[in-house]
Amino acid sequence: MNWINSVVRPKIQNVFKKRDTPDNLWRKCGSCGEMVFHRDLVAAFNVCPNCDHHIKLPSDERLKLLFDRGEYETISVPSVPSDPLKFRDQKKYTDRLKDARSKTGKEDAVTGAVGRLDGSEVVVAVQDFAFMGGSLGMGAGEAIVKSIEVALDKKCAFIMVAASGGARMQEGILSLMQMSRVTVGVQRLRDAGLPFLVVLTDPTTGGVMASYAMLGDVHIAEPKALLGFSGPRVIEQTIREKLPEGFQRAEYLLEHGMVDMVVHRHKLKETLGRLVRLMMHQPKAPQSDYQLPAAPTAPQAAG
Repeated sequence: MNWINSVVRPKIQNVFKKRDTPDNLWRKCGSCGEMVFHRDLVAAFNVCPNCDHHIKLPSDERLKLLFDRGEYETISVPSVPSDPLKFRDQKKYTDRLKDARSKTGKEDAVTGAVGRLDGSEVVVAVQDFAFMGGSLGMGAGEAIVKSIEVALDKKCAFIMVAASGGARMQEGILSLMQMSRVTVGVQRLRDAGLPFLVVLTDPTTGGVMASYAMLGDVHIAEPKALLGFSGPRVIEQTIREKLPEGFQRAEYLLEHGMVDMVVHRHKLKETLGRLVRLMMHQPKAPQSDYQLPAAPTAPQAAG
């Protein structure tokens, strides 16, 4: 009986034991609703292979996309007060920060990095929407200002990848002051004759869109990105009118002169590299050995 319990029964249970499936094996596209194999989505930098929808991209993956061979050096940022106003709503601000840091592995919403993009040295600052909606607080503002200072020291182009819901309400006026600080930094870049390129991703709204996100020398938007100060629903409720189709989407803003170009994520590095070389009067870089997947094309009709 002991032999049956200790040997035979466990073997039988192992045969019929249900194997656990990883939670992140498949991801559902928020646009077409199709389930996409996680590994395929990562290889395509979060662009849905079925409908070409640009899913939000974490800051680390964004930097890997832009820098040659995915190699870069992060920029260290001076520490700032974690809760200057001792703010509390449904929970303490310190607890919200702790949750966001645990979720993303980042100290704040902005990560700055320096490296080579198509052979040209650049500084890139990326806002991560997963960190409290990419909101601009003291830590995020300090990261952008520090990144600008590194670009000034190295005399290279500065690229801002924006994704934000606006200012961080838990820091009040101290958050709003970061817009002025970054604006001064942008002016320093202009005075030094260095390019400031802005990549607008979904979504970029609020005070960020109303300040430094619209101060670039060139504004590039990802397809169908939501861009504006207030959301469409708020505007409709305010003016009591139906907004045009695609209002505040990247393509609508391109038609009305608010952005300079709409670029597919797989073509973004190539486009930025070309702009940097033109604006910095640099020769064409050798062909990079890091190739992105080809942008998907619409299926052809049968017959």
